[in-house]
Amino acid sequence: MAGAVLTQNTAWTNVEKAITNLKAQHHLDAARIAATPPETLAEWLKPSGYFNIKARRLRNFCVWYVAQGELKSLSKLDTTTLRHALLSVNGIGPETADDILLYAFHRPVFVIDAYTRRLFSRLGLVRGDEGYEALRHTFETALSGAKSHPVAVVRLFNEYHALIVSHAKNVCRKRPLCAGCCLAHVCPSGDTWCAPNSTLQ
Repeated sequence: MAGAVLTQNTAWTNVEKAITNLKAQHHLDAARIAATPPETLAEWLKPSGYFNIKARRLRNFCVWYVAQGELKSLSKLDTTTLRHALLSVNGIGPETADDILLYAFHRPVFVIDAYTRRLFSRLGLVRGDEGYEALRHTFETALSGAKSHPVAVVRLFNEYHALIVSHAKNVCRKRPLCAGCCLAHVCPSGDTWCAPNSTLQ
């Protein structure tokens, strides 16, 4: 959950460094983070970037999380109620809330991030400028049809999102490596990006 907050606008490798700092200070714990002064927390979170903002957001979340009874109590809420509750926390937006729901609470909620928009807009399957909720609904509807059991849906969403992130980070980058792309044969953007005289290369 801390990682979901800290990964806003930065690479996961930077988040790992910040989490390592929290562990070194014996503060990778909601109650301890909630009791830590923001300026102290910011020092530990420097590797994650925007550390003053993230210190406030992470502390806000942890104060709320502890007050709500933490994982044991929050796990009793249905997904819609829990999502609304997460979104009520200052600094928790839809993507962060859905990250927490999928990966921490194992709920069938699909995460829409910049990687998803980039990959699927290049594939011509979405425009890329759709609202978050509309795009999330599109993915959940399309993928849920393949599985019916909630546990299976969660596993599918988890794996599918992880594959999108992996492909977008390693191949379909901002400047894509089309020659090594397993989707090149179905990607209409490949000709634009990888043409020999392309000004986009």
